Parts: sequence; structure tokens; C-alpha cells
Amino acid sequence: MNKSEGFWDKASKNYDKTEERFEYIHKKSRENTKKYLNISDIVLDYGCGTGTTACELANQVKEIHALDTSSKMIELAKKKAAMSAVENVNFVQTDIFDKKYKKESFDVILAFNMLHTIGDVHKIMQRIYELLKPKGLFISVTPCLQEKMSFLVSMQIQLVRLLTKTGIIPIPIRRLRSPELDDLMAKGNFQTIETEKIYKGASSYFIVTKKIHKT
Repeated sequence: MNKSEGFWDKASKNYDKTEERFEYIHKKSRENTKKYLNISDIVLDYGCGTGTTACELANQVKEIHALDTSSKMIELAKKKAAMSAVENVNFVQTDIFDKKYKKESFDVILAFNMLHTIGDVHKIMQRIYELLKPKGLFISVTPCLQEKMSFLVSMQIQLVRLLTKTGIIPIPIRRLRSPELDDLMAKGNFQTIETEKIYKGASSYFIVTKKIHKT
């Protein structure tokens, strides 16, 4: 187990509780996403956490492959699915580079609250592009930690940055702005279909993009 996996395993115990204050953002993002889903879709939920999003969207699509590097997150996600009688979501502890995920396998890929915690985000975007079917959709929501936020959240972000620098939090926390995310999508050969800034204590940027042919 690497340090990142260990960190998320520990965080899993209180993850749902700590995310309650941002439920407006999460709920709004899920509702926005439903507009773009079809009952025939095969979906990849990248960084599924405790499975809330996958379980809520399951009845909108054919199947969801939900992955997370944390075994504890996956355990909680499976319990959540069982309690909700969700049967078309496959929760797996792995990463997006797992070879079982084949080129052009997915109609939709989701990355909720992920892109600001990735070291080599361009490599991840290349993999997402590879896994999507032609004209497939990539839907993300990402905290923009250089944009509007409450005083309390700002103080917490400062603490997180300090803990990251000292290695206590062993994951990168990228302080992004929405234009940087727009640029990331464009450079990754994705056409933006919809964007929305969602605010509740902190700014998050919801984006729907479509895979376009590389020139």
C-alpha cells in the first residue's frame, strides 16, 4: 500500500460526514449529469469514493464501473449499493490504468472532485480520452481553490496546504481556476458542451465535454 492509498483509507471513515457541508454542490452536479445519461450507457466512475454518485446514477444507465484506489472506500461503496439494492454497479479497488479497461469502452466517464488531487493530470486526461468511445462524454466537477470560498473554507485550505507541504497529507492539492480547467479540456481534445460554477462555501466547476477526433 502506498501513502496515498493509506491516506484515503483513513479518510474513508468520516468521508461522507465531512462532505455533508458540500452536499448542495454534489447534488447539483449529479442532477446536471443525469441530463446527459442514456439507459444504454456504459459508464466509468473514476475515483468513486464511497459510491454515492454511482449508486444514485445507476438507474439512469446500463452499467457503471466504479473504481477507487482505496480499499476502504470500496468496502463502504459496496455496502451502500447493497443497502440500496443497486445491482448494475461494479465497485473495484484499482486505478484508471488497469489493463482490463479497454480502449473506447465507455460512453461516459465521470471524475467528481478528482482533478485537483492528481499529480500528472495531463496523463490522466490522455487515458480518459483513450477509454472513451468516439464522441463519448467526460463529465467532471472540480473544486477551484483559487476562486470564491468562505472564510472558514479558506482557513481549512491553508491548513491542508501546510499539511501537504510537510507530507502529512501525501497527495497533491492543486489550487485551480476554472479557466485552467477549460484549457485542460481543450488541450486534451475535448469539446466543451456545458459549464457551471456551483457555489456553497467554495466554488466548484462543473464541466461536460465531448471527445473529438485528434487532428
